[in-house]
Parts: sequence; C-alpha cells; structure tokens
Amino acid sequence: MTSAFFPVCPEVVVLISRRLFLLGLSATALSACSSTRQPVVQEPVIDPYYQRMYGPVTGEPYMVAGMDLRRVDPKWWRQEVPYYTSERPGTLVVDTPAHYLYLVLENNRALRYGIGVGKDEALVFRGEATIGRKAQWPRWTPTKSMIAREPERYGPYANGMEPGPENPLGPRALYLYKNGRDTLFRIHGTTEPYTIGTNVSSGCIRLMNQDIIDLYARVPVGARVTVINSPAGSLVATPGLTPVIG
Repeated sequence: MTSAFFPVCPEVVVLISRRLFLLGLSATALSACSSTRQPVVQEPVIDPYYQRMYGPVTGEPYMVAGMDLRRVDPKWWRQEVPYYTSERPGTLVVDTPAHYLYLVLENNRALRYGIGVGKDEALVFRGEATIGRKAQWPRWTPTKSMIAREPERYGPYANGMEPGPENPLGPRALYLYKNGRDTLFRIHGTTEPYTIGTNVSSGCIRLMNQDIIDLYARVPVGARVTVINSPAGSLVATPGLTPVIG
C-alpha cells in the first residue's frame, strides 16, 4: 500500500503563519478596546475631629454605637456657627422646619445640632417652655393614641419600656415644662440616627445619641426653650395629636 504525500511550499507556510499572527494581534487589540475600566469610587475623607465626636461612647450603662458619618450629611453634624438672636446665652432654640436645634452662646454664636422631628408632633410643637426635668437612660411609654394608631408596634409597650439601646428616647431626655406642668414633649436621643434631618414616625425632637449626651451635659434644669414653627404661638397640643410620654 502506498500513501499519498503532498508537499507544502515553504512560502505557503510563511504566509499562513504571518496571517495567523496578524489575526491574533487584531483580536487582542479589539479585546483591549472593548474592555471598560471600572470607575474608582473615592471614599469621603472624614475629619478625625468628627470621627472622635461621633465615635462609640464608653463609660455608659449601655452601648452607644459610633456613627457612620458617610450616611449623614455634614450639615447635620454638631458645630459652632454664627447666630444672631435676642435670646440670652443658655437658651435652646428649636427650629423645626429647618431641622436644627441651637444652644445660644455668647458673642453672637451658637452650638448647632441637626434634629429629626415626629411627623405629627412637628405640626403642634411650638412656643416657649423650660427644661423641667432631665433623665439619663429614661424609661419610655407610648401614648394611647400611638397604641391605637399602630397597635402591633406599640401595644407590647403599653406599660412602658425599660432603658436601653432599643428605647426610643435613647441615652438622654430633656423634658419640656410650661407653667410648672409637663407638656409631654421631649428632646431626646434616637434608635434611628440616620433619619436626622427628616420628619419620621412618632417622636418629639430627636438628636443623634452623641449629640443628646453632649447637649444634656451643657443644659441645666430651668433652661429656656423656644420652638420656632408655623404658625407661631404658645406651646399647645392640637386635640387628637398626643406627644410621646417618657
């Protein structure tokens, strides 16, 4: 038996090899052109001063977690600002529409805190009051109207909730009084710190927990509180809208 032998011209081999090489280069170039670079996301640089300000709080009966400031607009962070007012130093001015609380200082300055406001309470909380009582890690009791509005959420706490990290008043509460009587409005901490700057759920005036701890240490019982809202007037509660009881 004989086998057929087909000779291949060397020139043909060279041409085929050159063609395959060029095809390989073209494929590589096309692959490089079709690939896209992933955008580089720059992490915001947080000033260490604020990282310390909103870091974990130690020495407390319960854990106060640090804040992830990437989730909070810097305008809500505690800071000293120019503030022109006829109110005397030591007065608290609560500007509910702007979501700021000011502690008036000397020389036309104030310490400004970002706040959150309850949806219903934002409509009725206005006028003047005083800090009638202060409490560290207070108990909390939902009102009858809150239980009626959301029985599954608030019903289990009809007899009150013990202090702790799940307590809606947070680590501190300032109780507002008028004419010697409790108005049932409070300035307090929160279990929802990333809602600062908004009107959310029930509640009175809420601050980030690090901020309410700071404010609590600066404000004595008897301090004056002015609440700016519209329409202006005295601190009254509209029928049917009952604030949180601490």
